[in-house]
Amino acid sequence: MVGNMCGRKLARRSKSALIVALTVLLVQTLIVWNFSTLDTGEEGANSRREKRDQVGGINKAYSQYPRSGLPKSHSQSINNTILLGYHSWRPKEKVLLDSNNNENSVPKDFDTFVDSNSNLGAQSLSQRQRMAGNAAKHKPDKALRQGILGKALPNEVNKVIQQYTLSPQQPRGVGLKDSHAYKRPKPHSQLSTKPARPSPSPSIKTSNQEKHQCEISGKEAISALSRAKTRECRQQIAEVYCRHKERTLMPETVPRYCTIEGKANVNVQWDEGSEQTAPAVPVRIAFVLVVHGRASRQFQRLFKAIYHTSHYYYIHVDQRSNYLHRQVGALASQYSNVRVTSWRMSTIWGGASLLTMYLRSMDDLLKMADWNWDFFINLSAADYPIRTNEQLVGFLTKYRDMNFIKSHGRDNTRFIRKQGLDRLFFECDTHMWRLGDRKIPEGIAVDGGSDWFLLNRMFVDYIINSEDELVVSMKRFYAYTLLPAESFFHTVLENSAHCESMVDNNLRITNWNRKLGCKCQYKHIVDWCGCSPNDFKPPDLPRFQQTSRPTFFARKFEASVNQEIVTQLDSFLFGPYPQETPGLQSYWENVYDETDSVASLSDSQLTHYHAFTRMGLSRAATSLQGHPDNNSCRYISRGHPVSVHLYFLSDVFQGYLVRQHAGNLATSQLETLETWVSHSNHFTLAPTTNTLNRLQFAEVGTDWDAKERVFRNFGSLLGPTEEPVAMQRWGRGQNVTVTVVWVDPTNVIAATYDILVDGGTEYTHYRPPLTVPLRPGVWTLRVLHHWNLLASTSFVVSPLEYHDQQPIRQEDTVKLHSGPVRNSYMEQSFHGLNPILNLPVHLGQVEEAEFKASLTGAELQSWVDHLLSGVWSAADVCSQGPSSCPVMQRCRETGWSALSPDPKSDLGPPRGNGRIR
Repeated sequence: MVGNMCGRKLARRSKSALIVALTVLLVQTLIVWNFSTLDTGEEGANSRREKRDQVGGINKAYSQYPRSGLPKSHSQSINNTILLGYHSWRPKEKVLLDSNNNENSVPKDFDTFVDSNSNLGAQSLSQRQRMAGNAAKHKPDKALRQGILGKALPNEVNKVIQQYTLSPQQPRGVGLKDSHAYKRPKPHSQLSTKPARPSPSPSIKTSNQEKHQCEISGKEAISALSRAKTRECRQQIAEVYCRHKERTLMPETVPRYCTIEGKANVNVQWDEGSEQTAPAVPVRIAFVLVVHGRASRQFQRLFKAIYHTSHYYYIHVDQRSNYLHRQVGALASQYSNVRVTSWRMSTIWGGASLLTMYLRSMDDLLKMADWNWDFFINLSAADYPIRTNEQLVGFLTKYRDMNFIKSHGRDNTRFIRKQGLDRLFFECDTHMWRLGDRKIPEGIAVDGGSDWFLLNRMFVDYIINSEDELVVSMKRFYAYTLLPAESFFHTVLENSAHCESMVDNNLRITNWNRKLGCKCQYKHIVDWCGCSPNDFKPPDLPRFQQTSRPTFFARKFEASVNQEIVTQLDSFLFGPYPQETPGLQSYWENVYDETDSVASLSDSQLTHYHAFTRMGLSRAATSLQGHPDNNSCRYISRGHPVSVHLYFLSDVFQGYLVRQHAGNLATSQLETLETWVSHSNHFTLAPTTNTLNRLQFAEVGTDWDAKERVFRNFGSLLGPTEEPVAMQRWGRGQNVTVTVVWVDPTNVIAATYDILVDGGTEYTHYRPPLTVPLRPGVWTLRVLHHWNLLASTSFVVSPLEYHDQQPIRQEDTVKLHSGPVRNSYMEQSFHGLNPILNLPVHLGQVEEAEFKASLTGAELQSWVDHLLSGVWSAADVCSQGPSSCPVMQRCRETGWSALSPDPKSDLGPPRGNGRIR
């Protein structure tokens, strides 16, 4: 009896233990599944979910890669904190395969190529995305309209879907009402170049009374509708989708006029001495320069290198680049053969707008009766010649009937798939939306490659003025194509009567590094993943002379990354500048001009620039030592900064140059001063003999460029609302796992994660999903190995003096300067690590931080100045004009000022040989 009772008790205990074990296993499974469904494919994913998912990835990965080497005294506490997410995942780095050799090749489909903010992020397709796709197969309407984004669609999107949904059955999607007729809006034409005659663009011809039935059920179209920002864009997306569904948007068959089979490719030879004998009738070239950004001095060097009075220069400046447009306009006024487009477009990577811009430029050039050109060449400010103008003219004169265009050079079926030519795209809201699948028109051979080319006038005239079915149909087809400029000209040329003039060479060399350049870096503007070439550096100079094919231009060059290679190439083409030439090793790039208005600046930038100005005025005030009563060098700032420049010397960032109006206290006169503030890094290696310490440098900043491996936010101007990235540079050696710890100014551990550094890894970077606002003050980043310090670096998160470009109010300072709620930068707490890392949290620190969070006015300025003085200092100050300060130097007499001489970028009148350089 006793035995039976014991047996029953044991059975009950075993059953209870089994239930508990199964419950724990189920909970752990749910946690891991929930945290692993990182939906990185959607730009509009919920930020809270993204943060939760990344934290879950930390826990899950730790179970796969257990730590070792922890101090015994801390092993129990560490084990107790595993479920709090103290350790990050260590997935293998995804190898990016080489893809098309065209200019902006596509390595992966946007659905399957997942690019995180780090080379350490999850690279696999999320389970949630796969589940949504599976659900869509069985319940397309409900799954796609309600579940594709993990949330209900906005009412505005539902209205658009309702307007275009005319199914006789009751719709099943979220927010869909009874079907009703919808009167289509007038669509816009994307490729129109001739308003005077029937447009070759894909204009939509429907009467006001015409009604169409269309049920929007495609997951990509609904996703685009949910993400589009404006009502007009959503209406256009729906219109394009419905017309495509009705098979009225694009041609299904297109005639081929080429009389030869396959692809023609004329072999051309490069004769190094061809420029020695001047051709009897040399060709004249129309250079179409497509520029954007603010690098006006780099553009001037390019213009200086390619200019000749015999050629023509037509410049398009992006609609968003007003500063550069002003600089280019001033340049064009000096030369009769230079013109700037009277119209401007906001072109985007991969967008149909780029092809529209080229077609419109060609149309303009053909209408210029006084410009008798023979060849059309497109260049950007990132290009530079590697042969002289005379060599180029001699070569093109020899082959004046040819068209030089680079083809992809691989299997055509694979190219179509990789390039997304079998997908429907539409551009609006400065975004290229993917709307679904489509078919390639029958009857033609689709080709493509680089969107940099040299075309003769005869073919350009055919593209613009011909109304044959091939040209008209291709303009319709490519109006809804990703990267259309990389395929339109190739396809028309290969299938037209001009096909035998094709030379498979665009006469350029491009610096491709697929591993660095294919980072899906354009997914914020296009529903696809693409590549971008790297900048050339001095070691690449021999490549320009060792090409086996004729080449006359190279790309890309970027003076803010490396100017020396441009100087070397310039010296090779035209001879070196004298060594005493001022500014030869210097480079300046404007980042702000007062004509842009302060609305173009973030509050953090505006705060930093004003603080830099005060540093300069303080330096000027102390310049007359021993004369405390002399106010001749004392100033008070007036208004916002006039301009701000980046300053580089020998390709090393030297700091910011801030120009500011200031009133002299002695004379009350207004002067314009320029302050040079320099930045200092606070990276420190620990005194250790650990042979595994491969770490060379660590830095925290924003706008990390993984391709060029630089922070584009030079000097790391950080504010409370930033999303900083931690970067580490490594030497080669053994595989090593390190722990990175982020510590805020009050010793709160904001984040910690592990990094597995392979033996050949050179750089690692990661952006932890920190909750904003970040607490202002001095932050610390520690890099540990087995909880032993390898290195540390500090960085400043500055409080804001401005909110929405206006002086900040106290209610806003409390919101922005108090750190996150309950000091929780992530959903889990790391306070258990404070004693392990010897980071005590003192009550005094917390109270001081709370007090400073409410500061405004002069007290807030003093706090900002104190923090920034730890990493920034005024190196010098100068005056733009005459100054009341007797020791103040004139800016043009310095070697650092943006107003100092820069002969290598300065332009002058053409010389007797027709050149500037």
